[in-house]
Amino acid sequence: MSAIKTYFYNIYHSLLTVIVGMRITIKHIFTRSATIQYPTVKMKIPERGRNRLFVNIDDCIGCDQCAIACPVDCITIETIKSTPDMDLGITSKKTKKRLYIPCFDIDIAKCCYCGLCVWPCPTECIVMTDVYEFAEYDRQNLIYSFSNMTTEEITAAQDRLEKYNEEQAAKKAAATVAVKESPASSTSASPVTPPPIKPAPPTVEPNQG
Repeated sequence: MSAIKTYFYNIYHSLLTVIVGMRITIKHIFTRSATIQYPTVKMKIPERGRNRLFVNIDDCIGCDQCAIACPVDCITIETIKSTPDMDLGITSKKTKKRLYIPCFDIDIAKCCYCGLCVWPCPTECIVMTDVYEFAEYDRQNLIYSFSNMTTEEITAAQDRLEKYNEEQAAKKAAATVAVKESPASSTSASPVTPPPIKPAPPTVEPNQG
């Protein structure tokens, strides 16, 4: 008798297990899905989300503030000073550009997405974007270069600056030589005669009588 009870108990337990499982399945058929069909459907990024960095190089003035603020040194900036005869234009914030930027690289593999580089920028040229899909097989592809200068333009800017510095050094040397070769009478100051010392007036003592 016990074997028959065990037999029917196993049948009952199996059917109950199937019913419980089907009940959960049927319940989720009519429940709103908690997932999305990624990548065809993507969730909206929060307004202050921190993702991949972007630099509008046309607004960059090469102040190096973002690189100084970066705690992991993932930003590399190189600049070349422009000569007075060159006009590099102005930024969208009406700031005059005085430096060429031959190199503005961000190693996004090092970036910790802290956003500290964004706030010091005086021209607001570096921003956090909503791009978060940038996986790469080659690590070198995670180094983003934002400079738009060609090799020829960089060489030309360096040559102009070197020529300008040489001209300024030559002018300074010529001015120094001219001062040294000028007549002594024109450069030496005439002696200053001290004013005569006036004798002190005699002291008149009061009568004691």
